[in-house]
Order: sequence, then structure tokens, then C-alpha cells
Amino acid sequence: MTLLKPLHGAPPGLEEMLARALEQDYPASVQMICGLQSALDPARDVVERLQRRFPNREIVLVIDSRQHGANRKISNLINMMGAAKHDLIVVADADIVAPRNWLSAVAAAFTTTRVGVVSCFYSGEGETFWSRLGAMGISYQFLPNAVLGTAMRMTAPCFGATMALRRDTLAAIGGFQSLCDCLADDFELGRSVRARGFDLAYAAVLVRHRCVEASPASLWNHEFRWARTIRTVNLAGHWSSVITHTLPLALMGTVLLDFSSASMLALVAVLVSRFLLKFLVDRAAGFRTGAFWLMPVRDLLAFAVFLASLMGGMEVSWRGDRFRIEKGGAISQVIG
Repeated sequence: MTLLKPLHGAPPGLEEMLARALEQDYPASVQMICGLQSALDPARDVVERLQRRFPNREIVLVIDSRQHGANRKISNLINMMGAAKHDLIVVADADIVAPRNWLSAVAAAFTTTRVGVVSCFYSGEGETFWSRLGAMGISYQFLPNAVLGTAMRMTAPCFGATMALRRDTLAAIGGFQSLCDCLADDFELGRSVRARGFDLAYAAVLVRHRCVEASPASLWNHEFRWARTIRTVNLAGHWSSVITHTLPLALMGTVLLDFSSASMLALVAVLVSRFLLKFLVDRAAGFRTGAFWLMPVRDLLAFAVFLASLMGGMEVSWRGDRFRIEKGGAISQVIG
């Protein structure tokens, strides 16, 4: 298979995250292509160190500044595809920490020719206070909601953590070029594949997204963009997701009901259920994303982001630039 890793900058731990992708138990040949849009990107040094560290692995570095649309990640992927030589294409974000059976599980999910794209669920991890708080949002809010929605057939999301498809399937949807102006490119890729009669499958493996937010501002901007993206993809579903913010709703109910016995009992039940969910997610992932005492803080932050995402115009900040979200999820850069 060909593994595409679009890179931008060199966040802490990038070398080891890429090395994990090279230390898989996948029995066949793996070509890893790392793409940059600038020769001055610090990720270049990381990739060149990997090439020296793994001289027997096929690690290709593509540096190409061409822009094919507003989505720079997709432009990077378009530029990288010229070096891809295998028919099974796997796209994975640079900040993914993968277990050794990741690629084998992805390949195994192509059980029939009806499977057009394979993706993976993921939890979060972080090392600093703010990155850990962001990771908790992934593990204890996003992941349970995604699993439940998929199990109930309410949605069939495709995640940027892993997107695997055959070369001919990619060509059938118009290649990565068809996604060059999409904000939710992972969602749109999955939707496009399913629209052509293929199935979306999930590999029997859980990867981890490494969060690197170093400040409250970076955490807020990231989660706000994420929430606005979800609002763009599914407006009704985004509004309806208010019911998943159980702790803030229970707190408001307690205040409005003047701290009655019933409201206090409901609040305790919500806290217990949230702590139980955290325990079960940690056990399934084999990894503790954050501390129990941070759960209420995390839930209140998520509710604040949710409320903010419902207000104002459809603009987001991404990699230092501002983009306007157009009808249908297309994006255009805001100049000035």
C-alpha cells in the first residue's frame, strides 16, 4: 500500500508518530510519502532523519507548493499522488499514533469489492494541560457520540485519522481534486464514495489523535473550527446534539428548579454516568486520556464551544488564515 502523510510544521513527537507508521506488522510492501508545501517547513528535517533512520524503508519526500484550491491539505495530497505507486491508498493525518496492527486491520476491512473506503475510530492523547483537555473532548465526547451514531445507522462518518481506498475508487469520485475546496474533506470523501454505491467500513483498531494545543486560545480555535465544520455538514444534527451535553443541562435544571431533590438526584446521576463512560472508554482504549476531576471542566468547555458555533457568520480560522464557509461546505479564503 501507499501511505500518504500530508505534513505542515513539526509538532512535538512528529518523528515518533511517523516512525510508528513504518514499524507496522503489515506483511506486504508499504510506501510512505510525506508531503510538504515549502522547502523551509521544519517537518523536512524530521522526514530526512527518518530516511536515514530507516534506510530499508521506502520513504518519499515530496515538496511542492502548488495550490489547487482553498484546502491546503488536499492540495498537498494532490501533489503527493504523482509519486504513489501502489493501488491501495491510505491517507492518515500526521498527528496519529497508530498501534502495530493498524495497517493490517485497515487492509483486512476490505472484505469485499463493495467496500469502497475504510476508516478508523480514534481517541485522544495530550501531554500539556490544554492539549490533554482537548484530547478529553475527543475521547469522552466525540468518540462515544460517533460510535453511537454509527451503531444506530444515523450517520456513516469518514475520519481523517485514516482514509483508505483503492486507486480506481479514488479516480471514480474525481480524485482528490474533487475535494480541493471542501472544509470537511474527510466527510465529503466518504460521502462521495458511498454515493457511488460503495460501502464504508471501519477497521477493527483504535488509533489515537495526539493533541498539541499549547494555550486556551489554540484549543478554542481548533474546537470552534471543528464545531463549525460539523454545523456545515449537518445543521439539524448539530442543533440536535444539544442533548448530548448532559452535565451543563443538568446544572441549568438544578438552578431553575431551585436545587430540588429531584434535580440534585438527576445531577448526581449525570455525573456518575459521565465518570462511568470515561472509565469504559479508557479501558477500551487501554489508555487514560485525562483525570476524573477534569471531566466537568471538559463538559462545560464543550458546551461553550457548541453555543458559540451556533452564532455569527460562517467563518473559521485554519493555520493562521481565515476562511468563509460557503453553501454546501466549500471554503474560500478571506483576504485582509
